[in-house]
Amino acid sequence: MRKSDLPTLLLVHGAWHRKETWGKLINELPGIDVRTVQLPSSAPVPPERLGGLYDDAEVVRAAVDAIGRPYVVAAHSYGAVPVTQGLPGAANLRRVVSICGWLLDVGESLLSVIGGKPTEWMPEQEGGWYDMTSPREIFYADLSEEDAAAAAATLGPTSVASITETVTQAVWRTGVPVTAIYAKDEVMAPFFKNLAERAGDTVLSLPGSHSPFLSRPAELAAILRNELEQAAKEA
Repeated sequence: MRKSDLPTLLLVHGAWHRKETWGKLINELPGIDVRTVQLPSSAPVPPERLGGLYDDAEVVRAAVDAIGRPYVVAAHSYGAVPVTQGLPGAANLRRVVSICGWLLDVGESLLSVIGGKPTEWMPEQEGGWYDMTSPREIFYADLSEEDAAAAAATLGPTSVASITETVTQAVWRTGVPVTAIYAKDEVMAPFFKNLAERAGDTVLSLPGSHSPFLSRPAELAAILRNELEQAAKEA
């Protein structure tokens, strides 16, 4: 199958991250129409201007509506939440891939599923945002010290609203095929495995920590290429 026949791939980043975080993965997907989106909840703006979950969902929906052809959406971590919220009923959506993602159900917020209060590594700051104080341990445990430090340096604040606002609809309950990937060695591996199994039609695992797009970009790219090929056959 020619790469030009494959659907478009939209990548949706997680909390504290920016769209540039996908660079290594995109380099492993030559010839594929790959697009990214910047979520308002962790955009490079003053913290008081950060958006919430519903703002993120609107941006994701606008991005897919602009594609105008079949597409697959791959979302990392928190990025799965605005995808879940924003894409029910979206035209041309062929598949969703959750990468260590928070596959929430209707009535849940990210905060509610982690126990109702922020963890010690995401202290709430005055002005309505969370800091990330342990990126090495939480996100990048399988990267070298140098690479982990470089990745952590790109992080910014993420809004309280994105973590506390509640999902009102769930794309994974609409019949869209969902492939859910979890990382076997990350801090919260059993938790993400449970989320994957409850929402994923196909559940896959990778060795390593929470950010395989940085630590295992070639392996993740192979999974995504397969998803695009399957989506093209099913169209």
